[in-house]
Amino acid sequence: MSPASPRRPLISGNWKMNFDHLEAIHAIRDLGLRIQPGDVQGVDVSIHPPFTDLRSAQTVLEAESIPVALGAQTCAAEDAGAFTGEISPVMLAKLHVTYVIVGHSERRTLFHESDETVAAKMKAVHRNGMTPICCVGESIDEREAGLTRDRLATQVGSAVRALPGDVVAGMVLAYEPIWAIGTGQAATPEDAQDACAWIRGVVADAVGEEVGAQVRIQYGGSVKAENTAELMACPDLDGLLVGGASLDASQFIEIVRASAHPGR
Repeated sequence: MSPASPRRPLISGNWKMNFDHLEAIHAIRDLGLRIQPGDVQGVDVSIHPPFTDLRSAQTVLEAESIPVALGAQTCAAEDAGAFTGEISPVMLAKLHVTYVIVGHSERRTLFHESDETVAAKMKAVHRNGMTPICCVGESIDEREAGLTRDRLATQVGSAVRALPGDVVAGMVLAYEPIWAIGTGQAATPEDAQDACAWIRGVVADAVGEEVGAQVRIQYGGSVKAENTAELMACPDLDGLLVGGASLDASQFIEIVRASAHPGR
């Protein structure tokens, strides 16, 4: 599907459960020293620290004018109430969080988040003025059984139906094949393009061709600087959700630099 307008790539670093707030400060300052204005001229960049790091991260990013958006790794579906241990999207918005990852495979598998839970969280993120990055992807068993497209259709359909069409156009979908996360076995560019094109088609069928052409789709799963350029050359891939490599500022900035799409 040809995009109606250029889609600006988004490179997101998911720190998962790594770095205390002091380590986070050092990591962000390291990134700030390395990043140049030209690195982000055509690319958006976000980092997603643990909750306990967010205030420190916000302070450093804003005080030192580092051109990186602050993101969170998940949030509650409710704005407030008796939900011990949860983090309200209202609280994230107060910290100037821009992007919130929703439905990461680790949340789905380890914490048993259903498609319905993911949809409710997406509504909460949007309700509080932030952008959801909704993760979708198949397990190795589903892949080997030829169920990749069925699984993606179910997850994507549930996610996009949770929001109005014009809102879907501005959200982000992240294809993260579970079998490639943290394994060193990244999907081939052909695998990634096939899945991202399918996802775009599911969005188009659900909420219209124009929205399908506008929505940004990331790939996540063993992303490294070495495979960034070939992944980003895929026409339906608009960014990367980076895990382990985002913990090293030198590696992460190389991924950002390799993600430029001249003339896209």
